[in-house]
Amino acid sequence: MDGVPTLPPLPSFRGPGRARTTPRPRIPVPTARAIVDCGVYVDGKRSPGHFTPEQALTEARGSKRGFVWVGLHDPDEAQMSEIAAIFGLHPLAVEDAVQGRQRPKLERYDDTLFLVMRTVSYVEHDIHAISEIVETGDIMVFTGTHFALTVRHGEHTGLAGVRRALEAHPDQLRLGPLSVLHAVADHVVDSYVEVAESVEQDIDEMEEAVFTPNSKIGVESIYQLKREVVELRRSVGPLGLPLQLLVHNKELPVPQEIRAYLRDVADHHTSVSEHITFFDEALSGLVNAALAKISVQQNTDMRKISAYAAMAAVPTMIAGVYGMNFDYMWELHQPAAYPVVLLLMAVLCALLFRSFRRNKWL
Repeated sequence: MDGVPTLPPLPSFRGPGRARTTPRPRIPVPTARAIVDCGVYVDGKRSPGHFTPEQALTEARGSKRGFVWVGLHDPDEAQMSEIAAIFGLHPLAVEDAVQGRQRPKLERYDDTLFLVMRTVSYVEHDIHAISEIVETGDIMVFTGTHFALTVRHGEHTGLAGVRRALEAHPDQLRLGPLSVLHAVADHVVDSYVEVAESVEQDIDEMEEAVFTPNSKIGVESIYQLKREVVELRRSVGPLGLPLQLLVHNKELPVPQEIRAYLRDVADHHTSVSEHITFFDEALSGLVNAALAKISVQQNTDMRKISAYAAMAAVPTMIAGVYGMNFDYMWELHQPAAYPVVLLLMAVLCALLFRSFRRNKWL
């Protein structure tokens, strides 16, 4: 594959949320509130001890094969400015990292790469009362010669499990800071796959309910699910271009080994993007099916109403004729006239009812 040597099996970087038992390093306030973890990695292994970001960078630079990985969660402007001053980050990238809610993109500032990814999380819900099924957030990754910074916004898609998985595979960490970028990207795309599978189950349940007689699924529920799928597509789709640039742009400082791993991530991303596009099309078909079902039901109701109105018209007409009270009306003064007329009304209504039932109007 493009002259790339055979690589060891790629480990899974999925992790369980935000759980973390390692104590946080003691660093000056206010930056300490934003830092989740700060570690120095030399030759694929984490150095013992706790470091401030500045101490960690100094330690990493003192080693030929070391780098520092700092993880931050929802930093404010002051906290991010302290980190930017230590690692020499570009002001535009820092601004994006603070604000969040950015479109997925890849930018290069000298030797620093800045990757923005949207994160998604599935929210459990009732298929009959959908309010929100996709919760979104952001993960930004800065990588330089001796550092990797991850900035996370949102309460889901934690990276503690990713860090533990990488620390269990020193061969990956030996590839440098770009190994962190790959691991985070792989973790994010894995979460896309999980959310897409859950949404697919929702669509299957919705489809079954739409075609079930007397179901209570309305067009509003389908539209709500379709809107959530659109939000999912907007979060997932734009990441395709940054991943392709990391794989194919030879001008970017990405090791060939990392490119091979990122190619696998890009393939998974393409697959899940195609599935999400199919979801949108499937829901559009369900909307049309639900509207057609409503139209058929309305036509059935109108036929029933028309049939009952026709049956009611017969006795109404006869009663109206006799209600004119003409002196010489047929059988007007006969004792049996009244029950005969009532019987005639009943017979005519019965014949109409039988005819409507035979034609499946009732």
